[in-house]
Amino acid sequence: MASTNLRYYRSIFIRRLPYFLVVATVISAASIIIGMSLPPSYVSRMTLIVESPQIPDELAASTARTPAQEQLQVVEQKLMTRANLLEIANKFQVLEGQDEMTPDRIAQAMRSRTSIRSSGGLDQAALMTINFEAPTGQKAASVLNEYLTLIQKEDVQSRTGRATQTLEFFEQEVSRLNQELAERSARILAFKTENVSALPESLDYRLSQQSLMQERLAQLERETVSLQEQRRRLVRIFETTGQVGGLRGPALTPEQKQLEELRSELNNALAVYSADNPRVKMLQARITVLEDQVRTAPTGDEGQEVTGNSLLDVQLAEISARQKVLDEQKDSARKQLARLTESIEQTPTNAIRLDELQLDYENLQLQYNTAVDRLSRASTGERIEVMSRGQRISVIEPPAVPSQPDKPNRALIAGGGSVFGILAGLGLILLLEILNKSIRRPEDLVSKLGIAPLATIPYITVDGENSHRRTLRILGVIIILIGIPVAVYAVHTFYQPLDLLADRIMDKIGVRW
Repeated sequence: MASTNLRYYRSIFIRRLPYFLVVATVISAASIIIGMSLPPSYVSRMTLIVESPQIPDELAASTARTPAQEQLQVVEQKLMTRANLLEIANKFQVLEGQDEMTPDRIAQAMRSRTSIRSSGGLDQAALMTINFEAPTGQKAASVLNEYLTLIQKEDVQSRTGRATQTLEFFEQEVSRLNQELAERSARILAFKTENVSALPESLDYRLSQQSLMQERLAQLERETVSLQEQRRRLVRIFETTGQVGGLRGPALTPEQKQLEELRSELNNALAVYSADNPRVKMLQARITVLEDQVRTAPTGDEGQEVTGNSLLDVQLAEISARQKVLDEQKDSARKQLARLTESIEQTPTNAIRLDELQLDYENLQLQYNTAVDRLSRASTGERIEVMSRGQRISVIEPPAVPSQPDKPNRALIAGGGSVFGILAGLGLILLLEILNKSIRRPEDLVSKLGIAPLATIPYITVDGENSHRRTLRILGVIIILIGIPVAVYAVHTFYQPLDLLADRIMDKIGVRW
């Protein structure tokens, strides 16, 4: 039974052999032609590493801090921009037929020929390996060198730019805070100037002045009462006795006492100096002024009774004059005491407002001090980046011109394509048999029609028919094995290279290699 099935499947394969040969020959021939005709491809490589800062952070830290992996990712994204790829491709004419390609196609081709791989982790160095594939080794190395130039330029500009921007920010912040401090200071000064008589720092002095002024006012009241009592006593004595001779005359006023002293001093000076002496003249002038003051001094209050006794009238006038002076002093003291009381009452409100201004100033001063400290660190960080002493990307393995092409693997393409062609041919035969529902064996009668034949008669050929069929099959195989490769090669040579044709077909159906 097994041998019968094997013969049956062999007969099917022989009958379907032309289909198998067509598929297998076309695919194999195309694979061999593509493998042999593909241009060589050279791959150049370089390896980069992110170096740690040369100056420890404990001594001076850079202000452009970026994790190593993040730094490599940023560099990769900025490197693979459309503008950079187009500029490099146009500079070195990297691609074949580049003049006929669109900018988008050029950028896409440059990306597909660039391979970037990053590695790193905890307690591991951050590495980046970049490969580029080009038709010649010189172009591959030139593109990688241009990549390296862009990477190092971008790394330096990025880090120094961030450090410079940080420095400029804190310079502006310090300037702004300094200006605000000056405004707050001017506001405090203006408030103190406006409320100079009611500031908290002079409260103790004003309280003591208030106490002294209250005592002074009480003393003036006592002196006023004493003068009034003296006046009543003088009038009572005069009314009782009719005379005031037994009484001691009233005390001299301060001007009268000073006048007597100046006169005595003048007499002493005339005993020593002449009348033209400057000192004598000065004393005489002062005496003249005081005499006028004593002469024009009031002799009594308005509406004062005149007793007719000159001595009593003089004493009463003197008491009235002194009382008038005391009244003026009391008015002045009351006004001054009112001003002190008002300023003392305003002091708590001014103290609260002044504390608010001072607190605002102190908070701003704290911000200013912090900004100055950060400005100093930003300046140090900027110098570190300008002098290239911070974290940076360095080259471990620079780009080199490859001496041997890395691609294509012609044997793999030809052999893999041939194997794929054979499998595709077998798959086509299998598909045809699955789709064929005709009855070809006795078993098919039983399985499909449900009848058991008594006997089956095979197809009987006539003389010469087998040899004729065999000749046709051999001729067809020869035509397929020779004609199809020739036709495929003709398409590749005279119409369009098979690799470009396959690429166009893939683009049409939306599939990339």
